Amino acid sequence: MEWLNYHHLLYFWTVAREGGLAPAGKALRLSQSAISGQIRRLEESLGQSLFEKRGRKLEMTETGRTVFRYAEQIFGLGRELLDVIRERPVDRPLRLVVGISDVVAKLLVRRLLAPVFELEQRVGLVCHEEQFDRLLGSLANHVLDVVIADAPVPPDSELKLYNHMLGESTVTLVAPPSLATTLRRGFPASLHGAPLMLPLVGSALRRNLDAWLDRENVTPEIVAEAEDSALLKAFAADGMGAVFVPTVIARTVARRYSVTEVGEVSTVHERFYAITAERRIVHPGVLAMRSSARTELFG
Repeated sequence: MEWLNYHHLLYFWTVAREGGLAPAGKALRLSQSAISGQIRRLEESLGQSLFEKRGRKLEMTETGRTVFRYAEQIFGLGRELLDVIRERPVDRPLRLVVGISDVVAKLLVRRLLAPVFELEQRVGLVCHEEQFDRLLGSLANHVLDVVIADAPVPPDSELKLYNHMLGESTVTLVAPPSLATTLRRGFPASLHGAPLMLPLVGSALRRNLDAWLDRENVTPEIVAEAEDSALLKAFAADGMGAVFVPTVIARTVARRYSVTEVGEVSTVHERFYAITAERRIVHPGVLAMRSSARTELFG
């Protein structure tokens, strides 16, 4: 009978979770060479490589990703076993770790994730907000279950990640009530010289908005630029200027931030994606989010 060496599996699992030999060595209090040797023995016993070197980084192979998923369940059950034996209450929720690109509106994220909490199984949600490229790295290392973003994985990316489009929305301009009254007259020409806040240059939405402003021959006064969409809405609530938001949440934004809808731009669309490390989505929470987004939120 073949037996799996769970110490070797633990070392592999720790390296994958921590993102490398050095941080895993600190967590396990072992030398990097000792950990590397144990992982090689696991690979020999399985007859498959679990990691491959990409530059200075270790990335899991396809087999490595499969082993990691099983290791997550094995060590999770081990912790649950200890809780049962020691008579501690056991009610292990379904864990969902979500990476959120900082340019995506947080009110939209809340709408996207709402179906997760309607599942029969209790869910433990963990959210990480970060720059898009860093989130993709964490997803590839299986630190995250899914990334919510306004752009797909770049076609030239070396990471083995998969895009699942959730839907798209036009954008709507919202502004403080006093400014909105002025901007509504002759919109979008009324934006010429008006105080406007935009996402940073380089983002998908900024490129689309810049192209639209050029087509309309409108030059607003850019009073603020930021990566965090929530910050721009807070500025709008303070009266600094107008800001574009996804139309699907424009009314919610107007109520939450005490701003007024000015007008919809039907030719500018913002797309949203769920990005996973698996071609086929298997996590119940991610499945629920995608289904609701396509049939209800954007449908």
